[in-house]
Amino acid sequence: MTLVYLVAGEASGDMLGARLVAALRRRRPDLAFAGVGGERMSEQGVPSLFPMRELALMGLMEVLPNLRRLARRLDETVADIRARRPALVVTIDSPGFTLRVARRVKPLGFPVLHYVAPQVWAWRPGRVKRIAHEVDRILALLPFEPPFFEKAGIPVTFVGHSILESGADRGDAARFRAAHGLSPEDRVLLVMPGSRRSETGRLLPVFGEALARTAAAVPRLRPVVPLAGPVEEEVRAVTARWSPAPLLLRGVAEKYDAFAAARESEGAGLIKSGTSSLEVALAGVPMAVGYRVNPVSAMIARRLLKVRFVSIVNLLADAEIVPEYLQERCTPALLSAALIRLLTDPAAAAAQRDRFRHLLDRLRPPEGLPSEAAAGAVLRMLEEGRTLPAGG
Repeated sequence: MTLVYLVAGEASGDMLGARLVAALRRRRPDLAFAGVGGERMSEQGVPSLFPMRELALMGLMEVLPNLRRLARRLDETVADIRARRPALVVTIDSPGFTLRVARRVKPLGFPVLHYVAPQVWAWRPGRVKRIAHEVDRILALLPFEPPFFEKAGIPVTFVGHSILESGADRGDAARFRAAHGLSPEDRVLLVMPGSRRSETGRLLPVFGEALARTAAAVPRLRPVVPLAGPVEEEVRAVTARWSPAPLLLRGVAEKYDAFAAARESEGAGLIKSGTSSLEVALAGVPMAVGYRVNPVSAMIARRLLKVRFVSIVNLLADAEIVPEYLQERCTPALLSAALIRLLTDPAAAAAQRDRFRHLLDRLRPPEGLPSEAAAGAVLRMLEEGRTLPAGG
């Protein structure tokens, strides 16, 4: 059987990989899959070479203490690819790990497709020259990315953002209220501190205090925290001390039901920067974004950043549609003030929702669903029939 080897490094990449595998199986049932992933890819019959959560790190100071383990996992991944000899290697997001895999397997003759354009346009534009030697094609999620990479000679296919097929906008508010005994007067506040340990460790204390301040000013607030597998135990432990006590959710369906309940109750979201902010925007829930990394990582990032914003919603708009509170501005006082405004000023909330609808239309591929567009690009690469080396 033709083997496609996928390498994902965090929860959002795991979901992308799972949807890609499902779309490929619909068109080519003869394909086989292997690689590194999480729960969602496992549900699609792709067992992981090792636990993906070991790769869910971000920031220089978070990665440094784990370099030896990451290097070992890199060696294991490359060795597995050499042994299995796939027809195509698909690296998914998490460029700190996945592009290192690509760098080592591409010289062996394995074609490499990288899914999710690395955000070097935001902070390391010179890095694109190296990427041109590491991958054969990039699948871009954002419409402004292809021209940047094509200038460096990298073929790019815009496939749209898979958040559009997530179901984040199709939750059932009534089901959520019934399941958790919420009254019509209760207002849902989504609190989403991330899926990486390096994120939750810094954001949970800040988000918890911001929640307490907001609840003191806005009556009948019911906080909801969707759990992400790699950090579930930590989130449960820390939020047990929060007041008001949040509802902890496990599973995508219930999370999206909570999104619907937040929208219908005129609630809001306190969201870490990243894909989760797009989920919440798709659901039509106004939000404030907060993010913190290690101070040394932040200092380096500030020297390198070439963009005005970090949240994808604001990048698409090239304007601050969603208030961003980063690093030293990511404080309970500022976050709670932004949330209180969204919860008490209908015009402020409506302004965000109106912009969300227009911006999300820009994330649609020319035809079909994003996963189908990505699957089409994978199949075209397989059909190119590159010849693999006899050894390796």
